[in-house]
Amino acid sequence: MTENELSTAIIGICIDIHSKLGPGLFESVYEEVLAHELGKNNLFFERQKPIPVIYDTLKMNIGFIADIIVENKVIIELKSVEKIHDVHKKQLLTYLRLTNIKLGLLINFNESLLKHGITRIVNNL
Repeated sequence: MTENELSTAIIGICIDIHSKLGPGLFESVYEEVLAHELGKNNLFFERQKPIPVIYDTLKMNIGFIADIIVENKVIIELKSVEKIHDVHKKQLLTYLRLTNIKLGLLINFNESLLKHGITRIVNNL
């Protein structure tokens, strides 16, 4: 699957989850349910994956931890917050650059209508 096909599938799964659970739960609940649904859809994913950061000659084994990476092509950054801020978007773009992954989805489940909580971030896609 391409990044865009994966994105469509992931967003559909998230909308389904949101319609069943609604907003306002902890991020960890949405992550657990999303992982369950990704598995049911036969998508390879990694949760809470430590990502190293290399700066000059310094290698930090855990520079950040990705919420979910799907098929090594899409980083999903989950939130359950009142408002998404620019720093959240910039943070995901940095994650994409550090991993050379081209597409990220910032998904805020704390919206009454989930489509308002989905932001696609691209890195040379």
